[in-house]
Amino acid sequence: MEIYRPSVGFHFNVNFESFPSDQDISFQEVSGLTVDLQTEDFVEGGENRFTHKLPIRTNYSDVTLKRGLMTGSALIQWVKRAIENFDFHPTNLTLTLLNEQHTPLTAWHLVHAYPIQWSVSDFNAEASSVVVETLKLNYQFFRSI
Repeated sequence: MEIYRPSVGFHFNVNFESFPSDQDISFQEVSGLTVDLQTEDFVEGGENRFTHKLPIRTNYSDVTLKRGLMTGSALIQWVKRAIENFDFHPTNLTLTLLNEQHTPLTAWHLVHAYPIQWSVSDFNAEASSVVVETLKLNYQFFRSI
């Protein structure tokens, strides 16, 4: 009998369709992969014990990617064009959770993503830490694949 082992969250891959798969798109953290179902209250005449909650649409949260600061990155050039020049070129990306053998366990395909925020961690002369850049992306929806 096979023993069930939960997936670990530290072995993953991020692949942008518009950029080649190399160290330029390696990330140390991905967060915010969330979907909520919005509902609308409906009051039924004569029924005072409860209100019906009817589904309306889904709402997808922004996804946040973090990595060590990279200069001259094609990904950051894409971000700068969007933020500095308001020149948007949305792309699709895939987040893949991997097992010990680097085999995909599950993946999420984000559709029509574009940058909405870029930030750099604080500089501190008293700490020897890596400078981390954070990229926040908005997208239309995701599919589990």
